[in-house]
Amino acid sequence: MKREARPIKIDRRVTGANMIDEPLQQVIQYSLRDYIHYWYYTLSEDESFLLEIRQTVQNALVQFSTRSKEVDWQPYFTTRLVDDFATHLRVFRKAQQRMAEKEDQKKDSSEDFVDTFFEVEIEMEKMVCRDLICTSSKDEEGFLKDLCEVLLYLLLPPGDFQNKIMRYFVREILSRGILLPLINQLSDPDYINQYIIWMIHDSNCNYEAFMNVIKLSDNIAELEAVRDKAAEELQFLRSLDTVGDDINTIKNQINSLLFVKKVCEMRIQRMQSGKEIDTVKLAANFGKLCTVPLDKILVHNVALQFFMDFMQQTGGQAHLFFWLTVEGYRVTAQQQLEVLHSRQRDGKHQINPTKGLLKQAAVGVFDQYLSEKASPRVQIDDYLLAKLEEVVKNEDPTPEIFDEVQKKVYDIMLRDEHFYPAFRHNALYIRMLAELDMLKEPSFKGSDDGDGESFNGSPTGSINLSLDDLSNVTAEEPVQIHAFISDTVHVDCDPYAVAGVCNEHGKTYALYAITVKKRDGIQEIWKTYRRYSDFHDFHMRITEQFENLAGLLKLPGKKTFNNMDREFLEKRKNDLNAYLQLLLSPELLKACPALALCVFDFLENKAYNKGKGDFARKMDTFVNPLRNSMRNVSNAVKSIPDSLAEGMNKMSDNVGKMSERLGQDIKQSFSKAPILVPKPVSDPEHCRVSAQLDDNVDDNIPLRVMLLLMDEVFDLKERNQWLRRQITSLLQQLIRATYGDTINRKIVDHVESMTSPDQVADYVKHFRDSFWPNGILAETAPRRDRSIRMRTRVSAKTKLLEIMPDELKHIIGAETTRKGILRVFEMFQHTQLNRRLAYVFLEGFLETLFSQCKFHELFNKLHSRSERMRRYRERHQSYQAPALQKR
Repeated sequence: MKREARPIKIDRRVTGANMIDEPLQQVIQYSLRDYIHYWYYTLSEDESFLLEIRQTVQNALVQFSTRSKEVDWQPYFTTRLVDDFATHLRVFRKAQQRMAEKEDQKKDSSEDFVDTFFEVEIEMEKMVCRDLICTSSKDEEGFLKDLCEVLLYLLLPPGDFQNKIMRYFVREILSRGILLPLINQLSDPDYINQYIIWMIHDSNCNYEAFMNVIKLSDNIAELEAVRDKAAEELQFLRSLDTVGDDINTIKNQINSLLFVKKVCEMRIQRMQSGKEIDTVKLAANFGKLCTVPLDKILVHNVALQFFMDFMQQTGGQAHLFFWLTVEGYRVTAQQQLEVLHSRQRDGKHQINPTKGLLKQAAVGVFDQYLSEKASPRVQIDDYLLAKLEEVVKNEDPTPEIFDEVQKKVYDIMLRDEHFYPAFRHNALYIRMLAELDMLKEPSFKGSDDGDGESFNGSPTGSINLSLDDLSNVTAEEPVQIHAFISDTVHVDCDPYAVAGVCNEHGKTYALYAITVKKRDGIQEIWKTYRRYSDFHDFHMRITEQFENLAGLLKLPGKKTFNNMDREFLEKRKNDLNAYLQLLLSPELLKACPALALCVFDFLENKAYNKGKGDFARKMDTFVNPLRNSMRNVSNAVKSIPDSLAEGMNKMSDNVGKMSERLGQDIKQSFSKAPILVPKPVSDPEHCRVSAQLDDNVDDNIPLRVMLLLMDEVFDLKERNQWLRRQITSLLQQLIRATYGDTINRKIVDHVESMTSPDQVADYVKHFRDSFWPNGILAETAPRRDRSIRMRTRVSAKTKLLEIMPDELKHIIGAETTRKGILRVFEMFQHTQLNRRLAYVFLEGFLETLFSQCKFHELFNKLHSRSERMRRYRERHQSYQAPALQKR
């Protein structure tokens, strides 16, 4: 008898949010269709089995959704996830260091590196090694099947789980149909490189970053792919039949491609011959080095690090430490006395210990560096020493109390042949220039902020000639001048010219048309064209000549990338207009009569001759952001007088210990230590990154974990402790100046946004569209051609380098920034290592989701099959045996 077909009713509710359930039901439907329907209907038409399968999957998803809602995901996303990534990076970095120490590199370096990586992982994790699941497809499939069976045990009703046939069906679909393809895709270096390019697609290609990647590349396949593509483009351009203006454009393109092709060929030849040249040594022996003044070195963290290391080597550290300690004393004394005077002006005359504490601090500085018991002692003239001792002991302390002696010490460091003059011929000076990005060629292409001659139609003139020509203009003459930047600039260069962007000889930059009206009895009107770099140079000159203007005039800042964007150019035009109007205000010109001559010269219809060289502008670029950031933080503090008043006594208590603390900090500057106050760890280099966090420290953990991540990315442990403390302090100030006390709230809001129904629905839709585009199961994508993959690598590296903000380079150094970014990029170029990271993330996710279960122990057992793990345990036991016998 044929059973009558019963109507099948399916409860489509899974998560309780319709926006998530709808795409999720489609995923279930597609999975059943493509993995079961196609063979099941050849055996039977009874759909009850299919209904049971679907109901089983939905039950598992309902349980999964319920558990997800009960979990607080903030600790996972802000701490565990970042810690897993930072620890993975630490293992990679240590493996790189170990490979560099090996002399025999004859065997396959890729396999050797993977072996070294997993050896380091055992030393780091102690109980886990994931080499089997990352290098053996058979073991990986077995691991995923075991894991899926455990998940089904936790998510399915007991009756469904005991049904072996159904359980095996669902397990195979999850492990082989979903998880394994997903991990294969996420661990593919080519997919990651494409994803990087997609994420940074808004950034314009930067010529300088591209050439840096080519010159620094140690991968011959990358260089050959770029060279072959350049040759292909050359062949195409030479085949074009062009006339007129197009010829010049094509000639410029051909010259650029020939240059790129030549650089690639030279790099390949050097690598194949084994005669690799260190660019730093090359610059030191044959290059013309920039001269960085001592006063600039002393106020820049990156440059100061190298000078500090040099002074330690030559035995002159006492002079430098004294100079730095006095700087710290001066800042502290100024702040304390300002608060004291403001309280006195407000009529608060109660007893305050500030002056007494400042006096103690001054005596402490004198005793520590200048007295007979000081070790080491700063040697200065006896009369200066006696004069300072008299002032310190008998007069009220002032911020300027050490100025005369400090100037003398500065002169000693500047002129003594063992100090600054010798430093300029030392290898540390070359490394300093590399960190300051001053070893490369001065040309900077593809930037609105670059150098070069402005667009104009008259001969070049100097500012001195212009001042002579305008010598008849005096303050008494009623000269009126008005200027504004017009909306558009029409330059006969390329289609972007209507927006103010010009492309000339491969360089892209913006021009601003300034309409100038001058009334001196007779009205004159003209237009002149200036670039941002002209404004920047002019601003440096006038603020140097008229120091009071520095606090009044604010030039719009530079932008690292997307500085050719139309919206950005429009905003910068408005900002420069405001700058011009303030500069031309009658009140300002009346207060600074000589300023008018400089302004007239800048606005004349002629080529602007930059008075500052490329080096001077670089120095201004990397010194000023540090000063400005510290000034902004200082202003933020001063804008809260109540907080300062309330904390006055607490701050005053610390002043007496200021000199001692400064001295100890600087003297300990050459010891290596973690960037944050660490929890005592037996071997911090052989443990997880988060093991260095002390839970008792009153600070927010997400910020500390992010700083530890920076420590790993840029390998800041190689810096001395004093500099590391300055870097940490500056980063914390920048973050808090931006976010204030709401940083934790913002992190929580961001995590809530990432786990909101809208975002989860988007994740499910992306998964559906990736695996079933247009509702059809995606075929395995063919592996892309090797040359295309290599060019994608180059493009991804270029994108990563060009988005690095200048502010980061100013804080930790250009070379350190570049090496850190390339280290992270190189980490993603190993499939086995990417698999390891994917499984680490998966394990952390499951341990968080099922926190009441012993998933950590389960993973240890699943990974215990590793032969490498067994050998490590045997070695560990053999090391412990002698120690136990001694006991």
